[in-house]
Amino acid sequence: MEKHTIDLTINGEKYELRVAPNELLVNVIRENVGLTGTKYACGTGQCGACTVVVDGEPILGCLTLAVTVDGSNITTIEGVANADGTLDPLQEAFLDTNAIQCGYCTPGMVLVGRDLLQKMPNPSEDQIRHHIKGNICRCTGYNGIVRAIKKAAG
Repeated sequence: MEKHTIDLTINGEKYELRVAPNELLVNVIRENVGLTGTKYACGTGQCGACTVVVDGEPILGCLTLAVTVDGSNITTIEGVANADGTLDPLQEAFLDTNAIQCGYCTPGMVLVGRDLLQKMPNPSEDQIRHHIKGNICRCTGYNGIVRAIKKAAG
């Protein structure tokens, strides 16, 4: 299969990548770039573990062909912490509120939580639950995650 060259900026770093037309963005990020924080889980867009932020909007990497985001600016969970290595306030809140158990959903939850806080700096619990509804967590029951987002908003 013929490969295409795409240019991506991922977490501030520029990449020129050769990808097949049917390669999923989640696989390119994990396998070609080596950033494994983004998870491949359901493969059908149901769980949110593959969430990344493309040009400011959270998207599902398992449903996105890499060639369709050529020229885009992408943020993965590895790009959330500050340049000096200190954690983002939402990452700190996840730790402080015990919102992490197995950690599989955490990258996607953090990215959609940050998206919500950028759009709505002080969301209600209902607004938080509505915004994260596309991301499944099988461990926490969501209460810790909601508390973390609320704490980061505070």
